[in-house]
Amino acid sequence: MDSESATEQDAGRTHCWSGRGIAFAPLEITDAPLVHRWRSDPAAAHETGVWPGSLYELTERIERHLDDSSRDDFLVLLPDGTPAGLIALHDQQMAEGTAEAYLILDREHREHREHRGRGLGVAALDALTDLAFGELPMQRVEAFTHTDNAPALSVLAAAGFTPEGVRRSSCLHRGRRYDNAVLSLLRTEWEALERPRSWEL
Repeated sequence: MDSESATEQDAGRTHCWSGRGIAFAPLEITDAPLVHRWRSDPAAAHETGVWPGSLYELTERIERHLDDSSRDDFLVLLPDGTPAGLIALHDQQMAEGTAEAYLILDREHREHREHRGRGLGVAALDALTDLAFGELPMQRVEAFTHTDNAPALSVLAAAGFTPEGVRRSSCLHRGRRYDNAVLSLLRTEWEALERPRSWEL
């Protein structure tokens, strides 16, 4: 499929949630090649500290995720329907009211002109936490990234996440051990954020 046809197809996807200049569409098995390309980008692999693996493995994983009621996975779409990243709210524990946020963006669209000043990643996380606290009974959304991942730490801070601590030497990437930073956003902190909510935009 050429890029023009792919854009037309993505523009016709059903949006299940939206935020500031972005929309979420449910992840499909057919999105595996696109997500694999994002995960295989050397910069993204370094920032996430995760070896991308094979397309077959990722496709199988996405298929399992679609049957997992404890997670929601979405493509992040730009206003023209172009996929710009993957975002997920996973390990949802409804009784405890906790979940974990995951985000990976296509490097080409990180500084998209529609999001200068606040950023595509922040817009996506804002929309995800609005979903977690505004539609789901979450009390806490947490995130993990290795402590050398300055871009991710900056995005999480701008979205209201607070550093809690460090899991020492908990990530192996390119032959080096990394510490993982633990960050979280609590319901009370989300309620205090002075920004429009997704349903107000």
